[in-house]
Amino acid sequence: MDMAYSVEQIRAAERSVLAQVPDGALMAKAARAVATRALDLLGFGYGARAVLLVGAGDNGGDALYAGADLRRRGVSVEAVLAVPDRVHPAALAAFRACGGRVVELADVSRADVIIDGLVGIGASGPLRDNLVPVVRRAAELPAPVLAIDVPSGVDPDTGAVAGEAVHAAVTVCPGGLKPGLLVGEGRVRAGRVELVDIGLGPALADAQPALRRLTDRDLATMLPRPEPGDDKYTRGVVGVVAGSAEYPGAAQLAVGSARLGGVGAVRYAGYAYVEVSRAHPDVLVSDTVALAGRVQAWTIGPGLGRDDHARASLRAVLDSDVPVLIDADGLNLLAEDGALAQLLRERSAPSVLTPHDREFERLFGPIGTDRVAAARRAADRVGAVVLLKGFATVIAAPSSGPVFVNGTGTPELATAGSGDVLSGLIGSLLAAGLEPALAAAVGAHLHGRAGERAAQTGPVTAPDLLGELPGVIAELR
Repeated sequence: MDMAYSVEQIRAAERSVLAQVPDGALMAKAARAVATRALDLLGFGYGARAVLLVGAGDNGGDALYAGADLRRRGVSVEAVLAVPDRVHPAALAAFRACGGRVVELADVSRADVIIDGLVGIGASGPLRDNLVPVVRRAAELPAPVLAIDVPSGVDPDTGAVAGEAVHAAVTVCPGGLKPGLLVGEGRVRAGRVELVDIGLGPALADAQPALRRLTDRDLATMLPRPEPGDDKYTRGVVGVVAGSAEYPGAAQLAVGSARLGGVGAVRYAGYAYVEVSRAHPDVLVSDTVALAGRVQAWTIGPGLGRDDHARASLRAVLDSDVPVLIDADGLNLLAEDGALAQLLRERSAPSVLTPHDREFERLFGPIGTDRVAAARRAADRVGAVVLLKGFATVIAAPSSGPVFVNGTGTPELATAGSGDVLSGLIGSLLAAGLEPALAAAVGAHLHGRAGERAAQTGPVTAPDLLGELPGVIAELR
């Protein structure tokens, strides 16, 4: 599992390690890693040209030391000093001693790689005016950008971008992942993120990560598997309340994915029981929650509508003593009906809400630029896990529980019915016994991988996701 730590946590770890190692040791490790990654981007050394964008302090020092390393390996290196009076003096001396050249921004006409060392993790808010022309000039050069720590202009804790910001091909992240590289606009701007070990691991060992991100390897141990003594009921039964006369397809999609999350049986309750039974003959169907029978978790909401039948269904599910996932029209009903929202807050069993941005704002108000903080506030407010959908989906548990960010997916997942597939899948994982926040994170990871596979052959539709999920699950198991 990947762990991301706040700037405050990273700074504290650096101070702890710096007290035990020689001066410059951490910077030397970081600079060496930056130079190595730059050579990887170049594909060659002798004859190549690197341009350094050098800001104040240690971030600029990392860039200059990396430039000195590149120069020793035969690369022609030029440095643009954006803040000449605050440059790291020892790093600049080492850079010049190796034959590196300091140039004016106007003199930069060509580069094979650009190293962004303008601002590091200590910066927040928009770039200062004197740095904006440097970033704009870098964007005009047809060369990949390698950022150190975070792309300049990206908030390291939130991923927010206010104004100009570097768009990197690779971000080298010494010491620890920063949350801003995994969420918001920062995930887009960072390109490929490469963590570099500079010895901060022991100092971060006892820190609670700001963000967690599952990997494929994690899922091998997390995905439910049937045991030799299991039957269809001991594996878990998930109930799905979805679809309506207007949207029967939502029921078919949610039920279709619920069948794949590790449970032994699926019970469907709703108006679309004829269509569901025709598409999935193994599913047990009824028209009301009361007649559905015992389940270990419920998924409710996709295509449900907002009539009296839908309200009664949501009330019955909220009154149950099992985990509940609420999506789509279920969320709209919570936003409209204070009594239902109060039932949600009073539940003793776990709940998971899966809003997209507009649904979230109807329930909780504006998201703002910090998606992690918004999801955490919402989770605490209702006492439920909140999965805030997006290009980097955030999953927040209440009461200072873990926060996950999803690292899989494709913009192609922004398609009708995609959320229905996700909700059924997470509901199934809940019924199979996964802890709520983890069930949501595992479901989002699988959903994203299925979208990536489907996108390889063309535009993605929700049925494509159902077709890819069995292969993704089998591979990750």
